[in-house]
This record gives sequence, C-alpha cells and structure tokens, in this order.
Amino acid sequence: MHQADAHTEAAADAVPADGTGTEDTLELRLTEELLAVLGPERASPGAPPDASALVGSPGDWSPVTTPAGVFQLVPVELARDLAVVSRWMNDPAVAAFWELAGPESVTADHLRAQLAGDGRSVPCLGVLGGRPMSYWEIYRADLDPLARHYPARPHDTGIHLLIGGVTNRGRGIGSVLLRAVSGLVLDNRPLCARVVAEPDLRNTPSVSAFLSAGFRFCAEVELPDKRAALMIRDRAHRDHL
Repeated sequence: MHQADAHTEAAADAVPADGTGTEDTLELRLTEELLAVLGPERASPGAPPDASALVGSPGDWSPVTTPAGVFQLVPVELARDLAVVSRWMNDPAVAAFWELAGPESVTADHLRAQLAGDGRSVPCLGVLGGRPMSYWEIYRADLDPLARHYPARPHDTGIHLLIGGVTNRGRGIGSVLLRAVSGLVLDNRPLCARVVAEPDLRNTPSVSAFLSAGFRFCAEVELPDKRAALMIRDRAHRDHL
C-alpha cells in the first residue's frame, strides 16, 4: 500500500535534496540514536508515546484563513471518521494512488497503525469552512523509510494528502491548502527547515499543485512502490515562492 498525495488538484526517488515519507512508517522503538536526532524534543526512554515530541500537535494549530475559506487540521478519531475516510479511499481517482480501496477494515488498519504508533505520523481531517473535505498525514520524514532515498535532515516534516470530494477538485483548492498546511508546519515546528512530499510522478495535477504552493521539484525518486517527484518547501524561501 502506498500513501500518495492523490488528487491534490483533482483530489500528494532518485536521491537529491529533500522529500516526504512513503506509506509504511517504520515500527521502530525510539533508540538512543533516534533520540539524539530529536535533539531538544528528546523523549525519555520508556515514556509513553507523545506525538507532540515528534511532529507537534496539529489539532492545537490555529485555523488559517485561505482564499478558499477558513481551514484547520483535526486529528482523526477512528470511530467518528472511519466511514468518510474509507469512502474517499474507495474513490477510483484516489485509490489509484493510495491503494487503500476495499472494506472499511482496510482503511481502519491504516489509521490504527498511526494512531497506535509512537507519534511520528499524525492522521488528520482537513476541515474547510466547517466541513471535512480532505485527509492529511503529517509525519517525520527524517524518521520514515523515505529517508533512505534522499539526503534527509533532522526534523524534515512530510505531508501526504487527498482531497475527498469531487466538487473540491480541479479548482486550485489543492494548491491553496498545501500552502496553508506547509505554512502551519513551519509556523508550529521551529526546528523544521523543510516540508517535503513525494507525490507519484504520474500524478501530474498533484505535482503541479505542489509547485503552485511554493514547493520546488528536487528529483525523481525511485521508491519501493512508485517513482515519485521529490518536492520541498524551504523555510528560507517561503516568503519568495
């Protein structure tokens, strides 16, 4: 299965300089080596998982006003959100890239793996104008298998997304929201210098949306399940792109 940025506009492994994570998040314990990488966010060995120590708490990030309306990230709750996320995953345009079509149990397994994990990936609904309309994963790209395929830097933060409703696709909303969410990451994660993504290279609307949102194309990256476009938004350039 593969987390792609499906239909950013209709709906986000060579090896140069930036990227986002692919789907399987490593099920590693926080080793001393990883804890050292976390630096000031270091967690105590044996402490319960704390998402805020790895990617922050997206649910606490303030809503942002965008040209498409007020937008905010709301962490997924399985009982509340499974049906809608599963419905989106079964949209053929989304399933072609996310590969999570099927009964609700398929999506449930995907969400549980993150919700019960160590906090390096946080699944969220994107709520625009008070209505859930997109699905996002905010994750530590430098602690993800993706880091094996590009020169990762500490605190690189990745995003996966899909736009759920057909009526929200193809109108530039994907670019607007990508800019908003990457901005939220940079605003709320001061140690993060880069937001990365790795949409499928075949997903031309998604790649175009990232470019319009201030990301730059860095490389073609050969990942286990796809050939991806490595996209990066740099903190240093955010006011210029």
